[in-house]
Amino acid sequence: MAFRRRTKSYPLFSQEFIIHNHADIGFCLVLCVLIGLMFEVTAKTAFLFILPQYNISVPTADSETVHYHYGPKDLVTILFYVIITIIFHAVVQEYILDKISKRLHLSKVKHSKFNESGQLLVFHLSAVAWCFYVIVTEGYLTNPRSLWEDYPHVYLSFQVKFFYLGQLAYWLHSLPELYFQKVRKEEIPRQLQYICLYLLHITGAYLLNLSRLGLILLLLQYSTEALFHMARLFHFADENNERLFNAWAAVFGVTRLFILTLAVLTIGFGLARVENQVFDPEKGNFNTLPCRLGMLLLVCVAQAWLMWRFIHSQLRHWREYWKEQSAKRRVSAVPRLPAKLLKREPGYHENGVVKAENGTSSRTKKLKSP
Repeated sequence: MAFRRRTKSYPLFSQEFIIHNHADIGFCLVLCVLIGLMFEVTAKTAFLFILPQYNISVPTADSETVHYHYGPKDLVTILFYVIITIIFHAVVQEYILDKISKRLHLSKVKHSKFNESGQLLVFHLSAVAWCFYVIVTEGYLTNPRSLWEDYPHVYLSFQVKFFYLGQLAYWLHSLPELYFQKVRKEEIPRQLQYICLYLLHITGAYLLNLSRLGLILLLLQYSTEALFHMARLFHFADENNERLFNAWAAVFGVTRLFILTLAVLTIGFGLARVENQVFDPEKGNFNTLPCRLGMLLLVCVAQAWLMWRFIHSQLRHWREYWKEQSAKRRVSAVPRLPAKLLKREPGYHENGVVKAENGTSSRTKKLKSP
């Protein structure tokens, strides 16, 4: 299975060899784990990589329901899905983005941004659909009080836990992809900022048992980011297309407001009214005043930082736009000098000499003295 067409061979296990064959190496590792399912001796270990761990059967009125909680073994499952995400990343890059970018004939800088937005658009659209499905099936939209009632939400359903493991796997896979994709040094700090920001918030919601609130906030954030990267891709295809950017600018501010409102409503008011307000990490309870203040501070600082970057980028964009408009006005205001009309003598030119219409030269001939 080869993801990239190669015209040059590299030394085994060299840097270039790993970069150009990282998806094939990952596929071989995944294949080894799947083969392990076929044998009884290794099946238990293979399931440790594939399925979420720490399942508990909770009796209900009709039957038993299986729930999950987190633990150290989740790191093994996340590692496995990091490798799978790297493989999907290579497939999308090779069979979709590379074929489109060849037709657009982009520069190196635009080509790098095109690949980044293409990958993130595919992820955000799939994550929005997945997250929305989980929220609807779990009933969080119809019952907003469930965001803080019965806290701590230690026991998760299979789809909620698997969703969080998938999100952590994706953002962790983005770190080695900076090396595999040979991202420019100027772009690495910017990409590390939003990768670490996502990892911090998703890990915090998962470990602090705020998974329900985290799902709602991720749905809002992913929807906004999907619109941004869609507008960016359309801009690469047509530089005059600014409609989607204008729509994203309007949605971005509204999303910040919704995220802050939900965070304050759930953490500041909802959890404050819950009776069980004891710091007990063993039971997963972090509902104390210092913890709530820390959570709100983290969310507010992150949203304020994103809003500041948004305002800064919009002001810079407007300044560049008005500079272009003023330059165009100056060019159009410069008066054009009228073209000088050249008077030509009657007749036609032949070898640099003006000939009269009858074929004789227009110059006056000198009369020879007798």
